[in-house]
Amino acid sequence: MLKAKIKKNDTVMVIKGRDRGKTGKVTRVMPREGKLIVERLNIVKRHSKPRGAASPGGIVEKEAPLKLTNVMIFCDRCNAPVRVGWKANADGSKSRICRRCNEALGNE
Repeated sequence: MLKAKIKKNDTVMVIKGRDRGKTGKVTRVMPREGKLIVERLNIVKRHSKPRGAASPGGIVEKEAPLKLTNVMIFCDRCNAPVRVGWKANADGSKSRICRRCNEALGNE
């Protein structure tokens, strides 16, 4: 189990695997499994049986989970994948910062 420094709606870049170099928005994070789902990346085809008139069978394309270790947060200011740090605010809360430019990462 990994501590996920990546949150939903973060922009990430894939650094390993078939989709290396591509960026996308995180739609779901599963820290217990150490995985996340990025929209329009790691697309797989699944064959489904017909289940009545509502859901006809066929080949369905969907996003498969990626490992948390295979992605990095993409900083808009640096325009590069970066490591994440933490900074204590004056009110006692913590915020995530970019290790390259020391600016706060969005979606706080």
